[in-house]
Amino acid sequence: MASIHKQPNGRWKVRYRTPDGQGRAQRFDRKTDAKRFLHGVEADKARRAFVDPRSGRELFGKYAEDVLEARLSLRPASRARDESYLHNHVLPAFAQTQIARIRKADVQRWVRELSEGKGLAPRTVRECYRIFGGIMREAVEDRLIPESPCRRVALPRVEHSERRWLTAEQVETLADAMDERYSATVHVGAYLGLRWGELAGLKRQHLHLLKRQLRVVGSLERFNGGFRYVPSTKSASGRRTLPLPTFLVDALAHHLTIAPDSEFVFPSTTGAHLDYNNYLKRYWRPAVKRADLEPLTIHELRHTAAAIMIDLGANPITVQRRLGHKDVTTTLQQYGHIFPEQDDVLTSRLDGLRARSLEARVSKLCPSEVAKIPTQSAT
Repeated sequence: MASIHKQPNGRWKVRYRTPDGQGRAQRFDRKTDAKRFLHGVEADKARRAFVDPRSGRELFGKYAEDVLEARLSLRPASRARDESYLHNHVLPAFAQTQIARIRKADVQRWVRELSEGKGLAPRTVRECYRIFGGIMREAVEDRLIPESPCRRVALPRVEHSERRWLTAEQVETLADAMDERYSATVHVGAYLGLRWGELAGLKRQHLHLLKRQLRVVGSLERFNGGFRYVPSTKSASGRRTLPLPTFLVDALAHHLTIAPDSEFVFPSTTGAHLDYNNYLKRYWRPAVKRADLEPLTIHELRHTAAAIMIDLGANPITVQRRLGHKDVTTTLQQYGHIFPEQDDVLTSRLDGLRARSLEARVSKLCPSEVAKIPTQSAT
């Protein structure tokens, strides 16, 4: 049973048991505080929200390593990225600190040090905070602490630069400037919107020219300083089948006649999968320079594909599915500003709908009834 006793030194000692029967004690200077604490303990136990104060004594570093190791669903590239942020920026600050002793002020000071002291980019700081915050949420779930200190922490603002995309004419200029062995990568990137990993990881077995289809199934991902093929896309939405326009069927058919023998559609000169850095240095940058399009990143071909689809009248859902976004919210956040304004179009279509409905009604009435219909006032 829980109890409160006054000790010889005048302090008040609370004795209680944890839900698993372990005896615990806490001391207070005032009896009021002791009662409040005990009532809180009993209330937490009743609603199964009790957190043993001793649990929070575990060092953050040990717990963080265990949490990351237990995340079985992480892809190798994601695990490598998170481990890098954890060991380089999170653990140096909190590894030897007991989890229960980490306060919001400590987290805020750490974020400021990363941003101002170390000069890390805002996106990097936010990634570090994401990993740290995820570990602290796990600590709450494991009943090590009652709540996370990651609440309303001010983070550096990420400035969003204007996305760049090419015109159809610029796409052709770039494709012409590219080494013939890889000119088709420009067309596929600019008109289908494949990510670099999807483009370089595209296998011949997933290219069906007779059906005029291309299936995005696997992808190249960063791993241990290089790249490796992963037989599944990062998310289920990334796995998709894309119809091919006739000109792309022709371009890919020609490409396959000159490409080295390989399981990949766009292999290296030896038949292995493309190396990103080698492609960037030997083919992409020289072509961009010859086409007078500097600076231009490979990912901007994906932006180009989105802009072209929108310009041709594709709705957000179609763009989302073709780009392999998880949901249409992502599509609208990235490209919503370039969808055409629809208010004027909608208004004119409402006028047309009203006019057509009147015409249909009039065609069914006799002359005497037509005369009773009020005419639409001019605007």
